[in-house]
Parts: sequence; structure tokens; C-alpha cells
Amino acid sequence: MVDPSSSSDDRGVSPVIGVILMVALTVILATVLGTVVLDFASGVSEQPPQAAFDYEFDSADDNVTITHVSGDRIDSETIRITIGGDKAVSGTNSDFQGTDWEDSIRAGGGIEIGDHDVNGDISTGDTVRIIWENPSSSSANTIDSREWP
Repeated sequence: MVDPSSSSDDRGVSPVIGVILMVALTVILATVLGTVVLDFASGVSEQPPQAAFDYEFDSADDNVTITHVSGDRIDSETIRITIGGDKAVSGTNSDFQGTDWEDSIRAGGGIEIGDHDVNGDISTGDTVRIIWENPSSSSANTIDSREWP
């Protein structure tokens, strides 16, 4: 027999509390994951530009003419060119003034770099590198290179 003095109102309390706790846990987990993902996304830096370059070497005068053939337009302040590991030119110190690469590097524009632009001597086998320095971080990427003949 059923005891009339017992209350039947307490029977559904345990499942309701369980559902409330699960919803609260889901909200907290979503908040933490969202914060982590958004923080990670803000740390992603720019991708290096995609470009093709042509090199014309003049071994008699120890100079090279580099021409931007196709691809993305590149801000010249983000470019550094090295020959054999020695800095030849850099957009940060206005080495591109008076050239087609003064403000931005576009298809068809070129620059001539000679032995006088490099700290060391140029020799056969040295690598000419065009390096893009990411303006939003301290990373750098070689976007093109060619070996000195």
C-alpha cells in the first residue's frame, strides 16, 4: 500500500539537476574551446607572397639583374636579398630607391645588384636569395633563390 504521508514531488529532482549540470558543463567547455581557438587564430601570421623571378648573371662585372616575372605584388620594405649569405639589399634601409622596386615589387620590375652591394666577394656557387620578412611577426621565408653560375 502507498503511504499517503510521503510526497511524490521529489521524484523528478535528480534528473533535472543532472540535465542542468550537463548544460553548464557544455557551456563552460564551449567557452574554453572558443577562447583557445580564437587565440590560436590570432597568432596565425600572414602567408608569404607567391612570385616568380628571372635572374640574369653577368660574371664579367659580378652583377645580377633580378626581374619579377609574375605573381603577387610585394611591399619592398618586406624584402631582403642576400648573396652567399651576405646582405646585398634590404627594403628597410632604402636600398631599392631609384629602381623599379622602390615602393612595391610588381611583375616586370627589376633591380640590378652588383659586387659593390655585397659585404663579401661574390663567387661561383653562391646562392642569391630573395627573403620575405613577415611584417606581423619575426619570421622570414625564402620566396626564391638561384645559384650564382
